[in-house]
Amino acid sequence: MKIISWNVNGIRAASRSSFHPWFEQENADIVCVQETKANPQQLDEAILHPKNYHSYWHSAQKPGYSGVAIYSKIEPLSFQIGMGIPEIDSEGRVLIAEYSEFTLLNAYFPNSQRDHARLDYKLHFCQKMLELCQRLVAKGKSLIICGDFNIAHQEIDLKNPKSNMNNAGFLPEERAWMDQFVSHGYVDGFRHFTKDPGHYTWWSYRPGVRQKNIGWRLDYFMVNQESKDRLRQVQHQSLIQGSDHCPVVCGFKA
Repeated sequence: MKIISWNVNGIRAASRSSFHPWFEQENADIVCVQETKANPQQLDEAILHPKNYHSYWHSAQKPGYSGVAIYSKIEPLSFQIGMGIPEIDSEGRVLIAEYSEFTLLNAYFPNSQRDHARLDYKLHFCQKMLELCQRLVAKGKSLIICGDFNIAHQEIDLKNPKSNMNNAGFLPEERAWMDQFVSHGYVDGFRHFTKDPGHYTWWSYRPGVRQKNIGWRLDYFMVNQESKDRLRQVQHQSLIQGSDHCPVVCGFKA
């Protein structure tokens, strides 16, 4: 199976850019998008219901903010909107789709913000995400977690680690949670295949930053340990424009 995750930084803006031709060309089995910044009633049919795809949406109560969606050629056995936690679900951050061979979580993790004002909220989200994953794995599910984690896990995962030690996305508390997540048996799909530096999924819009590849790796495919051998590849589509993030492609044996 071909599964893609992309923080589109606004599905309406992306649809006016490269999203539609990219979507058709990729012909993926499942496409997960984050930061849709829209409610379904604001979207046209081409975005809501691409040909041959089912779509599922979880939007934030706040207009133009957050939001996630899943496009799937295969109709899931079931899907869940949110985690059942009001203070998290009001922000439109999680969709869960259960298939016969695996369970997929599409997640848009909070940004702890420049002044760290939302760090506690983010860590609360992270803890609840771990608890959710643990419950699913305990039920015997083969688990795929994808999306924008808003965390660069290790120094290799951003261009300038030393100057960003106190910045949102690379805070000690955030990185410690990623350590905890991995210690519970979750595998970073990209690092499973690619060990070298210089691979990022987000770049600032400041002029020249993306061209110089001054980036951060914030977008992930994670699987539980028991599903590791089903990974075929995880790659970044760093040349795809239309967002400050790039798509991440996962090959997975269903």
